[in-house]
Amino acid sequence: MIPAQTPVERLGLGLAALGRPAYINVGRPDVLPVQRTAQAMRERTRSVLDAAYANGIRWVDTARSYGSAEQFLADWLRERGHGDVAVSSKWGYAYVAQWRIETEVHEVKEHSLERLRTQWAETRTLLGDRVDLYQVHSLTSGSPLFEDMALQHELARIRDSGVHLGFSTSGAAQAETIERAWEIEVGGRQLFSAVQSTWNSMEPSAGRALTEVHTGGWRVLVKETLANGRLAVDPPRELAEIADRHGVSSDAVAIAHVLHQPWADVVLLGPASVEQLEANLAACRVELTDRDLHALETLARDAATYWGERAELPWR
Repeated sequence: MIPAQTPVERLGLGLAALGRPAYINVGRPDVLPVQRTAQAMRERTRSVLDAAYANGIRWVDTARSYGSAEQFLADWLRERGHGDVAVSSKWGYAYVAQWRIETEVHEVKEHSLERLRTQWAETRTLLGDRVDLYQVHSLTSGSPLFEDMALQHELARIRDSGVHLGFSTSGAAQAETIERAWEIEVGGRQLFSAVQSTWNSMEPSAGRALTEVHTGGWRVLVKETLANGRLAVDPPRELAEIADRHGVSSDAVAIAHVLHQPWADVVLLGPASVEQLEANLAACRVELTDRDLHALETLARDAATYWGERAELPWR
């Protein structure tokens, strides 16, 4: 019998807020170094990775578009020599901001064979064989991947080399994308075996689809557990009241809500500092009551409204 995982063993560290100077997370700018140079962000990433490892986290999620996150992670893995850290990365977006905070475009999306080949080579150069899961970044039901047989077969070659394949989802139609991707087979096998989706107290619309693919054997990773910081910085009254009852901050309750979902295999945290990480980790000792869960369920928003508001968050 496989032993049940403890809450911290289900946590992962996402590097979206650490690998580049600007991102859309609310509450991030106030805790970052005054000068967000590449070296300053490298040091911050190292300190958060060290704290996460010391607390038992053994999964790190990154992407080609997270600025220098893959480089920072590769340097840390080499320096520390940790062989027990699982790594997931993503391809499909290119970081184009050139380390500027104020710029019109920070990243550009392209799901093409050329971009896959280019970015997979870049990731392999930095991380070698440390990548356990390679994901299509923000797959949607309208992505050309669904019709591009050459792209699917190139992905299958990566799969057949021993790397698990997955995809991340965003937007109000996450469930539709998950259901459509489930059907893709190449070489008599499903192309994907994992999915990384947004699910939080405000946006639970993908829950049924995630339950189904988890039951079917896929690994489910959950991102944006704090709604890009909104559940931590300006939490709904109901969430704040639950946090007060448990003696923790609202972010811990929001993360505990995700951990409560039995289909959530890896629950990603996105702290920008060690202090934010420590506050997040309090989720591991929160035991939500039926009363708490009922109150949290009332926070669900219309998916289209949620994603419309998310689209308005500024890069800072």
